[in-house]
Amino acid sequence: MSEILPIVIAGLALDAYAIGRALLRHHGVSTTLFWMLAILFVPFVGALFYLTAASPYLPRRKATRRRKAIRGAGLGPQGGEPPPDPTGLFALCARLTELTPTTGNHLKFLGEGQQAFAALEAGLAAAQASIWAEYYIIKNDETGGRFLDLLIARARAGVQVYLLFDAVGSLGLDGRRLKALRAAGGHAEAFLPVNPLRRRWSVHLRNHRKVVVIDGQLALTGGMNVGDEYSGRGRRHGGPHFRDAFVQVEGPAVYDLAQVFAEDWAYATDQVLPLPEQAEPLPGGSTLAVVASGPDQRQNAHALAWFTAISTARQRIWLTSPYFVPDQPTSRALIAAALRGVDVRVLLPSMPHMDVKLVGWASRGYFAPLLAAGVRVFEYGPSMLHAKTFVGDDALGFVGSANVDLRSMGLNFEVSTVVTDAAFVHTLAERFLVDQGVSTELTLAAVRAVSVPRRLLYGAARLWSPLL
Repeated sequence: MSEILPIVIAGLALDAYAIGRALLRHHGVSTTLFWMLAILFVPFVGALFYLTAASPYLPRRKATRRRKAIRGAGLGPQGGEPPPDPTGLFALCARLTELTPTTGNHLKFLGEGQQAFAALEAGLAAAQASIWAEYYIIKNDETGGRFLDLLIARARAGVQVYLLFDAVGSLGLDGRRLKALRAAGGHAEAFLPVNPLRRRWSVHLRNHRKVVVIDGQLALTGGMNVGDEYSGRGRRHGGPHFRDAFVQVEGPAVYDLAQVFAEDWAYATDQVLPLPEQAEPLPGGSTLAVVASGPDQRQNAHALAWFTAISTARQRIWLTSPYFVPDQPTSRALIAAALRGVDVRVLLPSMPHMDVKLVGWASRGYFAPLLAAGVRVFEYGPSMLHAKTFVGDDALGFVGSANVDLRSMGLNFEVSTVVTDAAFVHTLAERFLVDQGVSTELTLAAVRAVSVPRRLLYGAARLWSPLL
């Protein structure tokens, strides 16, 4: 007994420390209770998992210093006159992200995988000075190989190539091609490796962003990773296909996306890259805010941007999210909007095509109160729906990497473009209607008719919401 007493005391001390840390973090009541129960019912293991894998904390002071160093290396924002901001959304985004919304941006919506990857490959092939690229997933398949081979070719041509990939999302990335990229003069780094021996590491905090900046003049961003299921090759080869969305940006907002990459690169490597000169506003361009969020923020920019956009909508809210596990404020905002008479629609993947079944089950645990309030919910039928888009009224649109789930609202690094442009938003709305046309609308009666065992499964899956 005396031999194990020190171990017991150490375990109790670890549990007490983990519970104290959970209480001091601003997780939200349900998430805090989840972790406290996990720590109490699975002593030591629960505490260890919370402290190493799930505590959404990164040193904010260091992040602020890195940000200042990076911005000191650039020429500063030149994005024209401040844009109109009747709802205060742009002011909110600017305050949370320290990125200034810009006017005079030319945007192109890329809603098909073949179209998006054709634009990406054309941009990479035309690069003359620099390529900055970061992705959550780069697959070791035909599409991933083509992407890396293009980076290698441009590096050999003298282009400065910087590639940042998430250590978990891109697990299994082709090491031979990475070695060839570095040998050609390019740079490639993993973001937050799962290695406790590294100074910066994490199991659970991930970089979910997808950003490519070419010559400081052209940027692509959105929800598409690099893989056959995204490019359309998966469908042609009889494999899975993901319906997704990307956007091509030209104009002063490219500077903001470059800054997002530079901050991530500095976090991963401690190297400060000089920012490109910001482009002048283009005639007839759109107003755009880059919303970057992550666990290094005290207030998550995506969570508050969505809440503001939902709360200020007057006519419609058309939301697409593959992984839909909303926090309570977002869920209540959607319910309140529907009760106000706003046309609220949520488009999600159908369960047969859902790639993460646990998330799909958890999503379905949220449907009944939404449907009861008048929210319309659709399940996309043809394939896995992976797009993350938002249409608010006639002139507000989001395209990005962030899902409406607790992971994107706290655990992941995410980035979205928020656009006020009637023509661009019309394109997003048309895309939504096309996808709605091949979807099945759920009814409250059908959801309530689900068997008790199935409802128990959905409820049990919801308990894991803080991790999903």
